[in-house]
Amino acid sequence: MSRPPLEVADLIRTAGTAFIERNRHWIRWTHIKVLLAIARCRTAALGGHVDECTRCGHRATISYNSCRNRHCPKCQTGARERWIESRRGELLPSRYVHVVFTLPPQLAPLALQNKKVIYGLLLRASAETLLQVARDPRHLGAEIGFFSVLHTWNQKLGLHPHVHCVVPAGGISLDHTRWVQSRSRFFLPIQVLRRVFRGKFVAALRSAFQHDQLHFAGDLTLLAQPKIFAAWLRPLFRKDWVVYSKPPFGGPEYVLQYLGRYTHRVAISNHRLVSSANQNVTFRWRDSADNNQHKLMTLSLDEFLRRFLLHLLPKGFVRIRNFGFLANRRRSTLLPLCRQLLGAVPQTDPGTSATKQPRPLWLCPKCGGPMLVIERFTAAQIQLRSPPHPVDTAA
Repeated sequence: MSRPPLEVADLIRTAGTAFIERNRHWIRWTHIKVLLAIARCRTAALGGHVDECTRCGHRATISYNSCRNRHCPKCQTGARERWIESRRGELLPSRYVHVVFTLPPQLAPLALQNKKVIYGLLLRASAETLLQVARDPRHLGAEIGFFSVLHTWNQKLGLHPHVHCVVPAGGISLDHTRWVQSRSRFFLPIQVLRRVFRGKFVAALRSAFQHDQLHFAGDLTLLAQPKIFAAWLRPLFRKDWVVYSKPPFGGPEYVLQYLGRYTHRVAISNHRLVSSANQNVTFRWRDSADNNQHKLMTLSLDEFLRRFLLHLLPKGFVRIRNFGFLANRRRSTLLPLCRQLLGAVPQTDPGTSATKQPRPLWLCPKCGGPMLVIERFTAAQIQLRSPPHPVDTAA
């Protein structure tokens, strides 16, 4: 994919410190740290390195280092490829299902003030819902395994917390003797998933309130009172919560491509940015209410950056999690059992898996061989290597 003409880093550099000064009433050091990292990403300020092809000896020019911040649009491609490559051995010869759990919009303000708690509850409640309903003999009657990815945005960069779950279309029977395949066009009943998800999340939210795990500020201050909080929660039971499930789709190789759409996204990619002029930013968005038509939206630069910063995750928060027979503590024993029950042949010889080299992310432009770093430079060293500025001389 070609390099986009406009990047989030360009917008941050354009806004400069004036943006921070204008928004001192809400901006925090964590926001400033992310803005600084993205602005410096792949510039001389972070130092650089030189790569050489191990096959033909071609030596590249100095490449500037990445910031590796998980909110940076430029740093996610490599992270996504490494994650997908490590998941290759965990995919089963089965069709897969994509299920999405979404929080009601009424909970968005609370989520903004309690990101770690609310996002954690969302991941846990959605996972427990899938595991419980799948184990029910009236539905699938099996133990399933899946991974979940948290997203917090919509196409307009508004706060829209939801979880994407990618699940094999089946599971291990409760006595671990056979593989239970789901129906060809149906996985689990949506209405049941909605009710169970709503009940589990609200119960967990009440528990968090009772254990003083929630913070209330600004317009939500009154919710700290138990009676007002209970009254605020009550209407959430009067409407269906949004749970969406696509029919089972392709097998393992297709899933590898499919995963890349969801695992390492940030709030907006550089390729969606259209233009920046007169302190305004225009970007593309997809309108799901209008047959997924692509449209343009223009925001002030301050508003664009404010919306972008809404989606920073708490430090140390894990947004991709594994559950069921893919959970870290159960994967080593249950995943081979799944393959055995499905009659799958192991993809690699166990004796050679330990010595298998990871696929290089950067290939030589001359011969396609792997490129390796042979020299590293600090920011100061790069400045010393820079050519002198040209000096104008009189004619």
